[in-house]
Amino acid sequence: MSEIRESVHGQWSSRWAFILAATGSAVGLGNIWKFPYITGENGGGAFVLVYLVCIAIIGIPIMMAEIMLGRRGRQSPMNTMRTLALEAGAPGHWAWLGWMGVLAGFLILSYYSVIAGWALAYIFRTAVGTFDGQTADGVAHIFQRFLADPEGLLFWHTLFMVMTMLVVARGVRGGLEKAVKFMMPGLFIILLILLGYALSTDGFARGVSFLFKPDFNALLFKLGEDGSKVWNPGPVLTALRHAFFTLSLGMGAIMVYGSYLPAGTSIARTTFFIAGADTLVALLAGMVIFPIVFANGLEPSAGPGLLFQSLPLAFGHMPWGAFFGTLFFILLTFAAWSSSISLIEPAVTWLVENHGMDRLKASVIMGIACWAFGLLTVFSFNVWSDVRLLPMFDTFKDKSIFDLLDYLTANIMLPLGGLLIALFAGWVMRTEASCDELELGDGLAYKLWLALVRFVTPIAVIVVFLHAIEIIKVG
Repeated sequence: MSEIRESVHGQWSSRWAFILAATGSAVGLGNIWKFPYITGENGGGAFVLVYLVCIAIIGIPIMMAEIMLGRRGRQSPMNTMRTLALEAGAPGHWAWLGWMGVLAGFLILSYYSVIAGWALAYIFRTAVGTFDGQTADGVAHIFQRFLADPEGLLFWHTLFMVMTMLVVARGVRGGLEKAVKFMMPGLFIILLILLGYALSTDGFARGVSFLFKPDFNALLFKLGEDGSKVWNPGPVLTALRHAFFTLSLGMGAIMVYGSYLPAGTSIARTTFFIAGADTLVALLAGMVIFPIVFANGLEPSAGPGLLFQSLPLAFGHMPWGAFFGTLFFILLTFAAWSSSISLIEPAVTWLVENHGMDRLKASVIMGIACWAFGLLTVFSFNVWSDVRLLPMFDTFKDKSIFDLLDYLTANIMLPLGGLLIALFAGWVMRTEASCDELELGDGLAYKLWLALVRFVTPIAVIVVFLHAIEIIKVG
C-alpha cells in the first residue's frame, strides 16, 4: 500500500538527505539552550543517565512509529492519519492527532522564533565586543534591557521568521534539503571547534564530571520544609518530557519528513542514527558549556538565562572571547533554523494539499500567521509582562504568556501526541502493515518495538501527562 502512494511534495533525494533533515529537526534550541540548563538544574550526571534511558525506550520507538506513519500515508499529518485510520478500519477522527501535532508545532515555532531571534542578536553583540570586560550585573542588565525593548525583539523575531519561510517556500529538495546539507555539517564543525576550546580550559575536567558522574541523591530527592529528604519525581519526568521535545516528537514534523522518505529505506537504522546524532549534539553542547561555566566560577543551575547571561560573561573575560562567542551564537542560530523549518512544514503541506495553493503562497500565509502569534511572546517580556491568561490556576498564576505556551506544549501537547501515536501504531494499525513498513520481519526486533509502543511507552507517557494535569489546581 505504501509503495502505491506518492507525496505531491516530492521526496528526499537519498536516505542521507532524510537523516540530515530529521537530525536538523531534532537538533535545535532543545539541545544547546534547554538541555544544558535543565541538566544544571537537575543535578548533572544522574539526570543525563535517565534522559538517555528515556531516549532509548521511549523516544526511539515513538520516532520509528511516527516516521512509519508518515511514510505510509505520504501526506500532511492530518490527511495521513485520516487515510491510515480508514485503512485500518478505524474512525477518521484520528485525523485530530494530526491537527494537534500541527497546532503544537505552530505554537512552539511562535515562541521558538523569538528565542532564536535572541541568538541572532547575540551573534552581532558578541562580535562587536559588547560583553568585553562586563561584570555579571552588567551582562544581566544588557539582557534585561534587551528583553524590555519590544521593537528590538520584534525586529529579530521578524528576521528569523523570514529566514525560516525563505527555506520552506523553496520546497523539499530546493529548500529543506539544500539548507540542511549546509547547516548540519556547519553545526557539527562549529561544535567541534568550541569543544577544542573547552578542552583547553581549567574547568574541563569538572564540567565533564558534572555531566557524566551520576549523583542519584540529587536527582531523586529534595529537602523538605523540616530538612528531611523528600522523594522528588520532577527531574525524572523532566527528562522524559525533554526526550519528546528534543526529538521533535508529537508535533507533526517527523511525520511529514517521513512522508518524503523513499521506499526501501530502513526506518529502524535511520531512527537510531538520528537519535544518536541528536543525543551526541546535546552531550557535546554540555561538554562545551559546563567547562566554560566552571572555569569562570559561574553557576550551572542558572536556568534559561545560562546561555544569554552566564556564557556572555565568560566570553567577555576569556582570550579570543569575541571570536568563540560569535561562533557559539552562530551555532545556536543554525540549530534553531534547522528545527524551525520542520515546525512549520506540516501546516504548509496541509494548505497545499487541501486548498490547492502553491508552496510559496502557503508558506507566506503560515509564516505571517505564526509571526503574528509570536507577538504574544515578544510582548510577554515587556509591555505585557504582567498579563496572566489563567490566573485561576495555581500552576499558571505566575506564568507569563511565554511560560504558559512553553508549559502547555512541552508538558501536555507533545506527550499526549506521543501517547496517541504509540496507541495508533501499536493497537489500531494492523500488525501486518506496521511489520511491512518497518521491514524488521516478525522476529525479536519487531516484537520488542511492538511491546514498547503498546505497553512501556503509553504507561510512561500517561504518568507524565497525569503529573502535568495533577499539578494544575484551581487557586
